Amino acid sequence: MGRAEAFLKHEKERYGKVYVDLTYAVDNISPFVDKEDLNRRKYVTKLPVLKKYIDLVESAEREAHKKGGFLNFFNDDKYIDLLNSYKKDNFEALNQLEHCSQCVHRNCTESKFDGCLGCRENSKIVYCDHERINVTFHDNWILTLNNDRTGDVDRHKVLATLQDVIKDQKYIIIENIRTDEKFVLYYYPGITEDTYGEISDAEEFDYVVSTYQSVEP
Repeated sequence: MGRAEAFLKHEKERYGKVYVDLTYAVDNISPFVDKEDLNRRKYVTKLPVLKKYIDLVESAEREAHKKGGFLNFFNDDKYIDLLNSYKKDNFEALNQLEHCSQCVHRNCTESKFDGCLGCRENSKIVYCDHERINVTFHDNWILTLNNDRTGDVDRHKVLATLQDVIKDQKYIIIENIRTDEKFVLYYYPGITEDTYGEISDAEEFDYVVSTYQSVEP
């Protein structure tokens, strides 16, 4: 299999699965959620970007066969360049759609949780009990925070955020990149700046930690 043929096969399989998973989710939840809620879901608004990319991949396959095979048609890799250019221009949408296809919220019809409205770029909800709490994982989210006790300023990797709708509270679990020490904090997302707080209730702290550990990668 030539490089171009392998590239098109990989792209069609990779993004075709994402498209099927998300269109199935839309069909699955449409009868149970109103149109306004449906259109707030990121994968609904961004799906046309993915559909166009799949159409481009399939068009490249058809043209290749018309021209007598991949080796002749793709000598200059011009279709690979075209597809990579489209992916680069639409990286944010395509990347988020891959996360959406792995997000447990995509098939949810209840509205008690923030869902897509609380979603950050490169994030996906990995666990939800549909009653009280959910857990979101994040890729490449780094926080620079000041330790009030020591005065040290360190970078922290965000491992997860959690939403407890019964307590109307959010939490964030972070790991110090330098020391590997983990912290569990209250999380207050803001319009211009997020803030954090220390959890003093031992039972609440343990519940958050045990919930995270149940899905920890």
